[in-house]
Amino acid sequence: MRRDIVTSVIGIVVLTVLLGLVYPLFITGVGQVAFPGNANGQKVYVGGKLVGSKIIGQSFSVPVLDRNGKPKEAEGELVTEPDPRYFQSRPSATEGGSYNAAASTFSNRGPNDRATEEADAENIKAYLELNKPYDPALTVAHIPVDAVNTSGSNLDPEISSANARIQAHRIAAKRKLSLSVVDGLVSNYTDARGLGFSGEPGVNVLELNLALDRLAGGVR
Repeated sequence: MRRDIVTSVIGIVVLTVLLGLVYPLFITGVGQVAFPGNANGQKVYVGGKLVGSKIIGQSFSVPVLDRNGKPKEAEGELVTEPDPRYFQSRPSATEGGSYNAAASTFSNRGPNDRATEEADAENIKAYLELNKPYDPALTVAHIPVDAVNTSGSNLDPEISSANARIQAHRIAAKRKLSLSVVDGLVSNYTDARGLGFSGEPGVNVLELNLALDRLAGGVR
């Protein structure tokens, strides 16, 4: 019996070292050498400053100002609104505020849930208010689903090309660019289907907005 106990202890120690220490360090090393960008979160820098990640959606907003020109606050949180000069990401409903990368999760709400219907209605209203002034022909029927529903992670870094082309009208007007120029940028930053057949084409919002700033000679 003593022999069995000693053998078991040795086995536990060896397997713990191999699978809990050596293997993770080996895989981490391979990732850092072969795929350093992917292994470190595909961070995006501009002028040495971290501006986001290619794989994590984020907010492109500006503070709402009060009568005195100071940023408004509500319950200790800064009140913001979409920056009309930038393409807007897919809706996010993470805990602790939208696009909270530390709270990525899905809601578990079904399509017929009352809360889902209310959230969808709010997103539709906000999308129309932001984009219809620049695209009068825009109606609810034209709004892509990714402009209404959140993604499973609530941090989708991409939007559909249909969503981007609707927003292009606003971007062109706000930045005083031709619509054809903005549509050209959308085409350049539209990713193809995975492996040529999986999923739908998507546009990385952060990369597209950075391209807009480079085109205008501005820095975000």
